[in-house]
Amino acid sequence: MTGRLIRRETRGDLPLLACLAVLVLVLAALCAWAPALAGRQEDRALRQRVQAAQAQGPLISVSTTFAVFSNAPESVGMGALLGAGRALTGHLGAPAARRLAPAGGTYDYSQASLSAPRPPDPAVTSTRLALSYLPAAQGHLRYVAGRPPADRTPPGAPPQIALSQATAQALGVRAGSRLDAGFAATPGLLDEPPHAAFLVSGVYLPAAADDFWTGRESLDQPFRAPEERSAGTVLSVRGLVGLDTADVLSRAGVRGPLVTWQFRPDLSGAALDEARDLTGPLSHFGADLNAALCQGYGVDETTGDVICRVGAQATDSLLVVDALTPLLSAFTAQDQQARALATFAVDALAAVVLATVVVAVRLLLMRRRAHLRLQRARGASTTRLVLVRCAVAWTVVPVAALSGWALGRALAPAGTSGSPQPLPAVAAAVVVAAVVPLMTWLAVREPRRSGRVRRLGRRAAGARRVVLELTVLLAAAAGVAALRAQGPDGILGAVPALVALAVVLLLLRLSPLVLRLLLRRARRGRGAVGFLGAARAAHDAPATGLALFVLVLTLGTAVFGGLVQQTITAGLSTGASWAAGADASATVTGPVAAPPAASGAGAGSDARAGTPTAPVRTAVQHLRTLSMVGRADGAVLTRVAVVTVDPAQLRAVAPKSALARELAAELGAPPGAGGALPAVLSPELRAAERTGGFTASVGVQGRPAVNLAFAPVGTLTPALLQDPLLGPVTAQIPAGTPVLIAGATADRLIPSQPADTTVLLLAGAGPGPASPAVLRSTAVRALGPLARVRVRAEELSALRADGLTRGLGTVYTAASALAALSGLLALALELALTAQERGRTTSFLRTLGLGGRESGALHFLQLLPPAVASAVGGTLLGLLEPRLLAGTLDLRQFTGGPAEPALRTDYPLILALVAAVTALVLAAAATETVLARRRRLGAVLRLA
Repeated sequence: MTGRLIRRETRGDLPLLACLAVLVLVLAALCAWAPALAGRQEDRALRQRVQAAQAQGPLISVSTTFAVFSNAPESVGMGALLGAGRALTGHLGAPAARRLAPAGGTYDYSQASLSAPRPPDPAVTSTRLALSYLPAAQGHLRYVAGRPPADRTPPGAPPQIALSQATAQALGVRAGSRLDAGFAATPGLLDEPPHAAFLVSGVYLPAAADDFWTGRESLDQPFRAPEERSAGTVLSVRGLVGLDTADVLSRAGVRGPLVTWQFRPDLSGAALDEARDLTGPLSHFGADLNAALCQGYGVDETTGDVICRVGAQATDSLLVVDALTPLLSAFTAQDQQARALATFAVDALAAVVLATVVVAVRLLLMRRRAHLRLQRARGASTTRLVLVRCAVAWTVVPVAALSGWALGRALAPAGTSGSPQPLPAVAAAVVVAAVVPLMTWLAVREPRRSGRVRRLGRRAAGARRVVLELTVLLAAAAGVAALRAQGPDGILGAVPALVALAVVLLLLRLSPLVLRLLLRRARRGRGAVGFLGAARAAHDAPATGLALFVLVLTLGTAVFGGLVQQTITAGLSTGASWAAGADASATVTGPVAAPPAASGAGAGSDARAGTPTAPVRTAVQHLRTLSMVGRADGAVLTRVAVVTVDPAQLRAVAPKSALARELAAELGAPPGAGGALPAVLSPELRAAERTGGFTASVGVQGRPAVNLAFAPVGTLTPALLQDPLLGPVTAQIPAGTPVLIAGATADRLIPSQPADTTVLLLAGAGPGPASPAVLRSTAVRALGPLARVRVRAEELSALRADGLTRGLGTVYTAASALAALSGLLALALELALTAQERGRTTSFLRTLGLGGRESGALHFLQLLPPAVASAVGGTLLGLLEPRLLAGTLDLRQFTGGPAEPALRTDYPLILALVAAVTALVLAAAATETVLARRRRLGAVLRLA
């Protein structure tokens, strides 16, 4: 009998059981599919960062000195040694070694003394020549004369060397010339310094200004420095040599070069997991290499260096440089913030789906209410009724969960760092399955009979409601406090849902009061429709709590997601402006002359079309690091970042900039008493010396020191320090370093140093922005081909294409869409659940003469208050969440820039959501009105 009863009730409940099955299937499929999809997005974002970092230089390298020991063989075999890079990675272990790919080997010699030919500049008293073997350089330069140096030197011929055009002109040589160099003697091996001759095989120019030249500027531009203890100048140059130059020099007795093996991480699959597996062995890679290659060989008696063996070659100890681990640490911090933000959307979706499940079970039990009463009257126990309902529902939940899991696994991308999460899927299925017996027990439990007991029960119910509401409010406050203290995680990510529940409870308390006020005004009106609609809405307000919760949470999540996306979108523009400074910026290390167009607007030309374009305004900023002494107390500040700039140039580049206006007003004054230069200071520097100012002594080898005095005339506020004009300069200043900004007079007085940095800001002077090609060509003409150019438009495109930023937007869009669908389903079920009561009221009024138009208006007025409450509550929740999470909502990691971006509300999205809720109410009212009109008189009388 029980089996037939279960089958009969299953057939009667098929629509609602199918609804439960769909919800469980979707949750299980998301648990299997979404983590893998998110992992693929993370892998893509990490590969973007790794590729960008590798463009600037190797992420992992191993270096050692290619030594000439007393017991070294005559044949060095540099080619074999550089090819031993793959053997070095074997000490990482097989799994990690497969993730590292050799990117080539290089070697560098220290400076030798160039004895011939003498440079044409009579001020040069000595010349220093450094040698480098860089196979990767060939793709970043072009030869204007001759050819690259040969890797194999003919017997008896001198090794070949290639020089840049600027270096060749400084030395007065060309292709085919010979260079004579003397190297430092190795103590204990040679009494006389070894000499070597080189043949200039070619002259080259940098092919383009790219990241390869960062830190390698000496390959293109020679450097001049004052000679110590004389009035002359030292000329330092660098040239490119072939592979076997080290072999030739070693046989001549020259101490071996610094050999470097470069490696690149091969993160082709699950990039995040592979990088994590690689960074563990990398942390002790250097110790493992030295333990494996330097044990048992002792110390060289002549030099005292540790003897190691790489292959058959003796070397010094090995040094590992790991730039992948810091990159991964920075990426992990940003990834954790993205996951935390995604947790809010995922938890909100889970809460909406759970609420939809509760509504579906309520509707299922309401449809079976008469049968349950009949079975109860015939003697069925509460336990039997609960088990029958569970048997009906529990046959559906496991099948739907397994089907959803299989579907999600089939759709999930393979080979990503994300893996399916079976535990959340099981938890979702268990929670859905537990809702059925719990709500069934609440529906069929034995009612209280005594009137006094019923009165006491109502009082107890009121007290329980107050206690429950206070508990929810306190729990929401505690959750917000925990979020602000430690940040979101898997559990605390559900706090917004708890806050939404608190908002709903407040709305349920406030909405009857508002509706009663409306009732007082409706009583004074002539028509009865407004009064009846407000009265029914006030009467039904407590019963709409679940639908209100679904709508508030759904709208709140959508508003919060729109606010996050709008904030990030606006912050990307700020981050790109901070990185570029203006329309573009160019940075180069070392002193350079001011460009010709620095003082005004210079016409540019499009390199591709060869036609004139809009002029480009430029401004030069020089960055130096000086030691300063307080004039009042004599306190010494060892590192102060001194930025010198012409305020007029800065105003021309950025006329609307607050920093440019401030500097033009403060630094335009002439030097004060004693020749003190006006300066604007950062707050920490101003606090160190409030009255007397600072003095600095800048010395250059071979020349008298220059004494300077700076008089504070202004302080950089936090807003001025965050001005985009300082972005490219601030990127070169270590964190915590005090800053002093001086004018063009100070720039002329401070002598140039090798470590100086020059930043050129560029902005279009025409009505429209200058093209990136024009900006780049102007920057290269001004600072040379090795300047690192950053264009704001290109920086903005790169930020918008970032994998994590796009992934976060995808998560919120998908979660909001799924929550909206689930919310619509819950709302439709809730309307179906309360439709009979509204239909009874309307039918009763129709028997009293209520017309069809008034009936539609009554339906609309009954549904309007919950819709208004949900729109107001959802909007407030979405706008309140970011403020509640202040301190933990770090969106700067996605946008860059000096400060947290200002929160920006997506007002079009809010208007669209409110319009959607209004349209939903109108559609529901129209549907019920149409159904009411189709009822015949008998059905109307039965309902009435």
